[in-house]
Amino acid sequence: SSELRNVFVSNGYIGQDAADKIIPLLDGINIDLKGDDEFYRKVCRAKLEPVKGNIERFWRAGVWVEVTTLVIPGYNDSVEVLTDIAQFLAGISQDIPWHVSAFYPTYKLRDAPPTGMESMRRAIDIGRRAGLKYVYPGNIRGESESTICPSCGFLLIERGGHRVMKNSVVEGGCPQCKTAVAGVWS
Repeated sequence: SSELRNVFVSNGYIGQDAADKIIPLLDGINIDLKGDDEFYRKVCRAKLEPVKGNIERFWRAGVWVEVTTLVIPGYNDSVEVLTDIAQFLAGISQDIPWHVSAFYPTYKLRDAPPTGMESMRRAIDIGRRAGLKYVYPGNIRGESESTICPSCGFLLIERGGHRVMKNSVVEGGCPQCKTAVAGVWS
């Protein structure tokens, strides 16, 4: 389709009035969910609840929502924090894609080490155990960000870097087992 789509990448700090005005114009939004309330208070000098509220608000309004968590060793990489995030998302919908991205020290946060593969694999496992159907590693060279069918495991969308190499989704579903695949397909 040649229709232009509107997508935001956001920290999730959007007031309700602004959200209500932008929702009808928005097709998709990726919201950062950074950690627990302590992380938001100490690192972001903000609160967690408005972000969680907006994730749910946009999803319930029919905007396609994806969530990204930058996994920072010693800050938000505990089993408890990652489990809380995954369970919160799955509680809204198991179809919400969760991108868990590796951290590399830079800018104002240089005291934490880079995220190791063990932490990344743990986060992915936590997301899947919470029931999330689409959990993707990010910022890890050589790790697949491809989409597989949550029912049969068929490779649906093959990605290389930021490019789609192959898209096998047919009419919003898996060509192998016919399971509906969550996403925006038209």
